[in-house]
Amino acid sequence: MKRRIALPIVSAVCLAILVTLILSPRAARGGNPAPAPTPTIYNPYPAGILPADLDSEIMRVQREIQGLEAEALTTAKALPPPSFTSNPPILHDTGYQMEETLGKLFQYDLRMSPFENEACASCHMPYAAFSGPIPSVNLTMIAYPGSFHFRAGKRTAQRYTYSPDFPVLELNLTQSVPGVSAAFFGGNFWDARSTGYLLQSPDSEQAQHPPVDTQEMAFPDTACIAFRLQTAPYRFLFEEIYGEGSLDIKFPKDAEDICQTPGGAAVFGTSFTPIELKPEDRVRANEVFNHWGQALSFFERSPNLSAFSSKFDASLATPPKYTLTATELAGYNLFRGKANCNSCHLDGRSTAPTPPPPQGTAPNSTDTGAAANTRPVFTCFGYSNLGLPLNPRDAFYYQTTPDFFGFTPNPFGFGYKDLGLGTFLRSGFGSADSPNSTWTQFAPLTDGQMQTMTARNVGLAPPQCPTTEAPGPYFQKELFHNGYAKSLKQLVHFYNTRDVFPFPVTSGNCPAGKTEKVDCWPMPEVLNNIDMTVGNLGLTDAEENQIVAFMQTLSDGFTTPYPDINTFTGTCMTGGTAATQGNESLIPTPPLPACAASICQASPLPSPAIP
Repeated sequence: MKRRIALPIVSAVCLAILVTLILSPRAARGGNPAPAPTPTIYNPYPAGILPADLDSEIMRVQREIQGLEAEALTTAKALPPPSFTSNPPILHDTGYQMEETLGKLFQYDLRMSPFENEACASCHMPYAAFSGPIPSVNLTMIAYPGSFHFRAGKRTAQRYTYSPDFPVLELNLTQSVPGVSAAFFGGNFWDARSTGYLLQSPDSEQAQHPPVDTQEMAFPDTACIAFRLQTAPYRFLFEEIYGEGSLDIKFPKDAEDICQTPGGAAVFGTSFTPIELKPEDRVRANEVFNHWGQALSFFERSPNLSAFSSKFDASLATPPKYTLTATELAGYNLFRGKANCNSCHLDGRSTAPTPPPPQGTAPNSTDTGAAANTRPVFTCFGYSNLGLPLNPRDAFYYQTTPDFFGFTPNPFGFGYKDLGLGTFLRSGFGSADSPNSTWTQFAPLTDGQMQTMTARNVGLAPPQCPTTEAPGPYFQKELFHNGYAKSLKQLVHFYNTRDVFPFPVTSGNCPAGKTEKVDCWPMPEVLNNIDMTVGNLGLTDAEENQIVAFMQTLSDGFTTPYPDINTFTGTCMTGGTAATQGNESLIPTPPLPACAASICQASPLPSPAIP
């Protein structure tokens, strides 16, 4: 009898130790644990949503991050002191290296979260092209867990690579059709909520969102960045760049308690600035927060992320340093021809025959135009609704109850519909406030639209599992904004056959005898504004594979090694086929309730109405 009583006690102790390790890697660094009691893990999920190896995988990524931070700190200490020899003051000779190194330190600093366990890199590691680093998360819960486990976001972790090339969000009225379409270009995030209006850099602004996102790094106040930087081991580098005393901010005694509590906690009420600062200190903290974004963006523009070192880039060199194989070249010709991929993923090449064919002769389908003298980033910087099905594995749908801190991430459950750009233009739930009220009227024309990401590095993977495609060995990624596709083959097949195999069902409910993602595509989550330039491309199975082969030539690291790509310490996956990759993790979508009124009945109303 005593033994039966003791076992639960031992289990509870073990659980407490595990929770402490997960929520605070300070124990792993040899520091003292936080004095506050460990909050109860938030787990509103049905069985199978969280992967079984989530705890160990989080700790694996934390160890990898700590190693990269140490590497960056060594670089920072080796940099010579700056010198100024002109006006305006310029960091003579070493300015690029200093700013890039500071951005790298920001990228890998786990202290920039309430429990000192979440860095930018927790969702964006180099071996995954700076996207999601945990294969099991990419396969199951889709959205990544934040600093307070297990709150999770609502979309896939976008790739950082080439994100600084996106311009400030703007509406091109010339390309828009009144009452039919609205041509927005630029911005960052899937829904464009990082416009770049203030810093004139969407990428810099993008870096400012995760630290105060309740589902991610989860600081309750932007000033927590400056507060934690005051004791950062690289404070000296920040002040060498931005000036001695730039971090001298007088914080109140309760600042540590506030910054150790995740955003959204009931104790904060409706305040987004719970740290009480004098006006001059708040201004200085805001300046620090802006520098945070600017340094991270500089790092993301550097060859550490946006390297232009792929096979495709090598093929453009004069003379060429790489010749595309017959399969890769066939895929490229399809990419900019029959499949029409480069109408959105611009490649810097012409598509019209040159010169024009003689009168009465057939058009010449061979592109003889020279590559544009530019940096082809394989995106139009625009937005589109591809008609993707709702993915019931997304952890966000299940976060319908209050957590330890009294915060409910998604009170609407499956009543939440991701309207993407349209929600942002309305300053709606799950997005951010729009800084331009003249755009609100265009929300109905953009409902369901998501950012057209660069195709670069979509297939980049760790050296030991060098592909994203089964049977591998492969690194499991998730593709599209909701992680619906699990391989490049599925992505291309979706573009090719979305309208060939449509079924009026939700994901996980394809008819008997049909295979989802092969000959059954469930209905779109958002029926409004669907892009009809794709869906029935007429590609053969072999042609789909050729396009995949070409897309893999866009992975950086061919002409020069991709920095820090060897840091993956996880396990590769093997087996299966790319066509059905990940299908074993499909679950049936439950009967869907009506769309929540605060989303689908927000003014201006979606047109047509969304049930």
